[in-house]
Amino acid sequence: MAKFELKLPKMGESVAEATVTNWLKKVGDKIEMDEAVLEIATDKVDSEVPSEVSGTLVEILFNTDDVVQVGQTLAIIETEGGSPLTPQGGTTADVENQPAQQIENQVSEIIDIASQASPSGTEGLKFFSPLVKNIAKEEGISLAELESISGSGKEGRVNKEDLLNYIKNRGSQTSAQSIVAQPVATPNSQLPTSNSQPVSVNGGDEIVEMDRMRKLISGYMVASVQTSAHVQSFIEVDVTNIVKWRDRVKNTFEKREGEKLTFTPIFMEAVAKALKDFPGMNISVDGDFIIKRKNINLGMAAALPNGNLIVPVIKNADQLNLVGMAKAVNDLGNRAKAGKLKPDDTQGGTYTVTNVGTFGSVFGTPIINQPQVGILALGAIRKVPAVIETPEGDFIGIRQKMFLSHSYDHRVVDGALGGSFVKRVAEYLEAFDPNREV
Repeated sequence: MAKFELKLPKMGESVAEATVTNWLKKVGDKIEMDEAVLEIATDKVDSEVPSEVSGTLVEILFNTDDVVQVGQTLAIIETEGGSPLTPQGGTTADVENQPAQQIENQVSEIIDIASQASPSGTEGLKFFSPLVKNIAKEEGISLAELESISGSGKEGRVNKEDLLNYIKNRGSQTSAQSIVAQPVATPNSQLPTSNSQPVSVNGGDEIVEMDRMRKLISGYMVASVQTSAHVQSFIEVDVTNIVKWRDRVKNTFEKREGEKLTFTPIFMEAVAKALKDFPGMNISVDGDFIIKRKNINLGMAAALPNGNLIVPVIKNADQLNLVGMAKAVNDLGNRAKAGKLKPDDTQGGTYTVTNVGTFGSVFGTPIINQPQVGILALGAIRKVPAVIETPEGDFIGIRQKMFLSHSYDHRVVDGALGGSFVKRVAEYLEAFDPNREV
């Protein structure tokens, strides 16, 4: 019998770790090739880890809620064969037949790589999960202070409960020191310094802990508001030609392409064009530096059935025609609702679009998806009376209109750029050709 090491696969350039959320198989279960063995979660998306071989699960090396780094062995699967499989897919017999000097050279290379990859003094000597790092950042806890906390997790790892307990005690210690060090407070200095207010609970209330994704979303939203100077610009757009055109071609499009044609790809196409015209909106901020993004990757906020939110990304959106954009929108939207997104599907966004009109909202003030500098909210399309200008004069008619709500980061985007960008999106939409072939 051979033994295969099931490892946590690489899930994207910026994904270095994942949390085990659920084991779908238990020790002794038979596993088919490509069958899902466990569920994992990163700070962006949930996913499944399939088996690369058929066999029997004989050992589980991590428990639920453990944090695993990419490349670590998750479980051992026993397969049919004579020699145990190595991580590279070979067997121990292959290793034994190698010359001793060759094996020594390989070991030396591995040691060199490991020493280069080990954390430097500035990055810290301990491993911390993204959730712990986010909480520490929000609470103003330095890396040195974080490393001084004793953890109750595996190998002394600091988990969320350890950090929250430390923050609670740290706050009381800080308050006690402040009382001793400070003179008698004046009435003005007795005002509360914290923005949080105590929450009263009565007997009929139910207390429910946020799920993992909601906690992450909560942390991201608070961090974004604290990081970016949010400013909004609003513009009303006449999309009558788009509505009429879509009503005319949507059935033909679905029969030919096997895809539904919604308004979203039309709007995404206009946003991609406007980003090419105004590359100053297709940037990211890293401290005091601005990163000008080469590719236009559009994030598409999608509501999940459980009420949470996720933002899959359409890569190189400016290079897609309308058919390609429709297929990308439908594919990502369907897989998001089914929980089938891969970690790479949510990485690399340079600008985000959210459709608040789906829920009947006319406009909104969306929060920027860090480290981007802008996000566009699409309002509901409504029939409204409007002034129509003609060579024979003005008259009142019924038009299909919507609002575009643009939130942007005033640290690096001023009103001229933020307003001009959303105006350009509106111009592309209003200039839509009602006779366009698709």
